[in-house]
Amino acid sequence: MSEFTPEEVEKRKRAIFDQMSPRRRKQVQKRGYDRWDPFLAPKDPIDIRRDATRRTTRQLFNEFLQSRSHDQYSSAYGQGVLEICLGLVNNDERYQAMYEFCIWYSRLLEREKTDGR
Repeated sequence: MSEFTPEEVEKRKRAIFDQMSPRRRKQVQKRGYDRWDPFLAPKDPIDIRRDATRRTTRQLFNEFLQSRSHDQYSSAYGQGVLEICLGLVNNDERYQAMYEFCIWYSRLLEREKTDGR
């Protein structure tokens, strides 16, 4: 908005403010009308998150389920896969703990020669 005079900028700012819903105006006033800038450039989109293998959540999900036949999993199974993919790609501690537990449990089953069922 550098091509406008300060008076023109204020006039446009007031016009935007006046067209807002009362609820949104209240939020602006709470933060401070003077500090509010309705002309901010849009933020860059969130980087597409990738895991250590440079795969997205969707790629991990698809690759894993493609390694299974359709009769081997249900929608609940697929939902579980998607949740853990999201959690691991986003470095969520909860899912990291589940992943580490699964590795530990798999090794325990291997040591004790059982299939876990």
